[in-house]
Amino acid sequence: MFSQLFGEYLVSEEVLTPEQLREVLDEQATAKVRLGTIAIANGYMTQNETEEVNHLQTQYDRRFGDIAVERGYLSEREVDELLEQQGCAFMKFLQIMFEKKYITASELDEYLDSFQTSKGFSKSEMEALKEDDIDGIVPLFAFSAKPYVTDIVALILRNLTRFVTQDYYIGSIKRVTEIRYQSIIGQKTYGSHVIYTAFVAGENEDGLLALASDFSKEELIQADSYTYDTLSELVNMCLGLFVTAISKGELFVDIEPPFVYENQTLTGDGYIVPLYVHGKETEIFIAVDSDVQIGVKPTSIDIQKCADSEVADGVKKVMIVDDSAFIRKTLRNILEEAGYGIVCEAVNGEEAVQLYKEYKPDIVTMDITMPVMDGVTALEKIKAYDNTADVIMVTSAGQQKKVIQALKLGAYEFCMKPLDKDELLKVFKELNA
Repeated sequence: MFSQLFGEYLVSEEVLTPEQLREVLDEQATAKVRLGTIAIANGYMTQNETEEVNHLQTQYDRRFGDIAVERGYLSEREVDELLEQQGCAFMKFLQIMFEKKYITASELDEYLDSFQTSKGFSKSEMEALKEDDIDGIVPLFAFSAKPYVTDIVALILRNLTRFVTQDYYIGSIKRVTEIRYQSIIGQKTYGSHVIYTAFVAGENEDGLLALASDFSKEELIQADSYTYDTLSELVNMCLGLFVTAISKGELFVDIEPPFVYENQTLTGDGYIVPLYVHGKETEIFIAVDSDVQIGVKPTSIDIQKCADSEVADGVKKVMIVDDSAFIRKTLRNILEEAGYGIVCEAVNGEEAVQLYKEYKPDIVTMDITMPVMDGVTALEKIKAYDNTADVIMVTSAGQQKKVIQALKLGAYEFCMKPLDKDELLKVFKELNA
């Protein structure tokens, strides 16, 4: 995140153009940082000294650290410290900046100092930023009197880093009572705490598209039902993990199906955190135990499921049950590649019960949180019809009580979202053993 924030500052200082910054950040994703860059950034070596060592490397085919120690520029301890920083995104950023001559080593400290002063960051806060330490970064931008708000922002950012992209940064949190939006995609919890978590597009949806494209690993060119569906799964994953973390003892929190609204107004006490993905803005909305009205009329996510199909003799027939097209597509790709046949798909529990009776699949993957009829109720009805049915629950974190209930009702096993291909296929293999 520091690369993006410092880069934006350099654009404001006219050291870089926006196009140059985007080029540097794109290259950063695949760059391999050299020890010399880190040595300069840490003040251990000058640029002339690193150039000298680099030249000697080409002559003698020896490691940078060994030559630098031999020349007296670095100690063995300093080399070890530098090696630990080789995966640092900010170091990659600096290296590309040096290579393209957008900034010199002598100018670096001056710009870093002025950046730190302009943002009011302490030395420890700067270090947290450079190390992409989410827990250290989030309180700088998203501190709230309601601790759950800050905690959810931190969890979302950790999941963005892990499953979506590292090319993002956030702005300062703002308390709001009304938001006019182009689209909003999220979920709500119920029980001990009512929590709204959503991604919001204001004037345009470029930020949502960037987020959804990276999460789905597809190029999405317009905000449509599939985009909203994909982002619903991202919110579901994050909120589910948060619910898991806070559900203790007598505390009960569960998750409602996702919501999507377009071109309306949100009212109620909540918080907005600007989120910039690949430089394109969207927003994170969070409200905890507040009286919030998301909108008047929700948008229907209408995505055609794959047609029912014939499965060759000898091939295990699978029915996929999930209200998310993104998850159905992911499951279909994994299972078909592994040699299973997808006989049909269902988008809610009621449809799943009907299709089970019609197709008699060998295996069912069953989501839990769905509209019309949830997965646990559908499992119970399928088991009442056929107590030999093999059903694997596919669920988000945060639904342990329902998972336990499903296992008691006869579910074979459960798999957690985001789906891990190896873990999923391991369960299928054990089921067929």
